[in-house]
Amino acid sequence: MRARQSLWTANAGWTGNSDGPADLLLAFGGTGPITDKAMWQDLSRRHPGAIVLGCSTGGEIHGADVLDESLSVTALGFERTKVRAAEAAVENAAGSYKAGKEIGKALGAPDLKTIFLLSDGTRVNGSELIRGVRSCTGNDVVITGGLAGDGPRFGTTYVGLNSPARPGRIAAVGLYGNAIEVGHGSAGGWDVFGPERRITRSKGNVLYELDGKPALDLYKHYLGDDAKGLPGSALLFPLKVFRPSHADEALTRTIVAVDEEHRAMTFAGDMPEGYSAQLMRGNFDRLVEGAADAAHQAVLKQPGDNVAVLVSCIGRKLLLGQRICEEVEAVQDVFGKRTALTGFYSYGEVSPHAATHCAELHNQTMTITVLGERGSA
Repeated sequence: MRARQSLWTANAGWTGNSDGPADLLLAFGGTGPITDKAMWQDLSRRHPGAIVLGCSTGGEIHGADVLDESLSVTALGFERTKVRAAEAAVENAAGSYKAGKEIGKALGAPDLKTIFLLSDGTRVNGSELIRGVRSCTGNDVVITGGLAGDGPRFGTTYVGLNSPARPGRIAAVGLYGNAIEVGHGSAGGWDVFGPERRITRSKGNVLYELDGKPALDLYKHYLGDDAKGLPGSALLFPLKVFRPSHADEALTRTIVAVDEEHRAMTFAGDMPEGYSAQLMRGNFDRLVEGAADAAHQAVLKQPGDNVAVLVSCIGRKLLLGQRICEEVEAVQDVFGKRTALTGFYSYGEVSPHAATHCAELHNQTMTITVLGERGSA
């Protein structure tokens, strides 16, 4: 497998060199460059015949750097791995399962090994989207990826496949054959606080009641003055959600909208009734340790010129602030310089859960997908 990287910024233009033949381009950028028709035409001209998959972000990861409003491009060339692409439209959360099923049906095949998926970040229920994909591919196919971002604004997000990125899209690539190797890892580093409560009323990804009380009221009570900044401030106070009998399979959920009239909160993924929920908050050192933990989980047995795609949550970026590069550097320390790093800050992360090896939607985590090919030098 060959990997070459290039970067566009408003100040310097293009740097690096990814020109030439490629099977797959991963492009992560700010809203301006990722929706620019001329940019996509330039990528297609420089890499004729390559599949181009990309999305808008809450920040771009390029090597050990974290940037904003740039365009990070990684060109991948495979020796013995087949690549196919698929896309679907999604208007709102209710259409998530159907869209996922379209993707899964289009990419499904006996030799399918892994899917990397990008989705609109504000119109989708990520849990239902993944469930739809899995309904066609089964649980043995590794599914990773993330939900597109829009900085800290939570406005319009964009996904593109072989054409300029636009809202309401889901796109994915499938990798096929026995040569492809994939590693994956996911970890958070958040600390719980406050009492553990039961989800007593919810519908899909909308949470209405905790312990029989309005969920939004309880959440605001614990946030105190930080509640004035909702929903943005919720990025700093996610919820730990788990089945009471399976605490080791806990997921982290982040609020994407609040409903003052119904005292409810909408999350990026499902909030099942009967599950337990507990507030979480961040600690700088623990978040960086979580990123390193995800990297250790994802390391491939065969060393080589691999590519690691990092999808981390925008909430982590907001909390870490000027220290944000520390979590990327912690990942680089684990992999070493031979592994190219790319990725973005997202509104949701897709990765298998370490406890079940079954793909889930995560929030507030660092998730890592490592790609390599057997026999590659």
